[in-house]
Amino acid sequence: MPYHEMMVKPMREEVTRLGIKELRTVADVDAALGSSEGTAMVFVNSVCGCAAGGARPALAMAVSHGVKPQQLYTVFAGQDLDATARARSYFADYQPSSPSVAFLRDGEVVHFIHRHMIEGRPPQVIAEEIIKGFDKVAAEGARAE
Repeated sequence: MPYHEMMVKPMREEVTRLGIKELRTVADVDAALGSSEGTAMVFVNSVCGCAAGGARPALAMAVSHGVKPQQLYTVFAGQDLDATARARSYFADYQPSSPSVAFLRDGEVVHFIHRHMIEGRPPQVIAEEIIKGFDKVAAEGARAE
C-alpha cells in the first residue's frame, strides 16, 4: 500500500524544485526512458532516513556540477509503485533499492548508486558519488560497469 500523498509531498518537492522531472506513471517512465538515445539520471526517491539525511541533500549539492546527463528524472518508491517498478525495469541488472540513482547512456546503465552506498554516509560523500555518475554518463564512449 502506498504512502499517503500528503506525507510524501515535501519529499517530492525537495527533488522537483531542483529541476528534476518527476515520473509518476508507467507511461511517463516509458516516454522518458523508452528511447535508448542520450543520457539520463533516475533518482529513486524514498521516505527513509538515508534519503532525507543523505541522498536528497547530496542530490541538491550535485546538481550544481557543470556536467550533467541530458535528462534528470525521479520516481518515488513507496508512493508511485507502478512507475517505480517500470523505472527499475530499465536497470533490472541492479538489485532494487531505495534510495538509489541510475545513470544511463543510450539505454545502458553506466553507473549505479545503491542504497548501501548512501546509508550512513554524509551528503558530501554521496554528492561526490553522484558527480562521479554525472561525469561517467557524460564521458565520450562510456561503457556499463
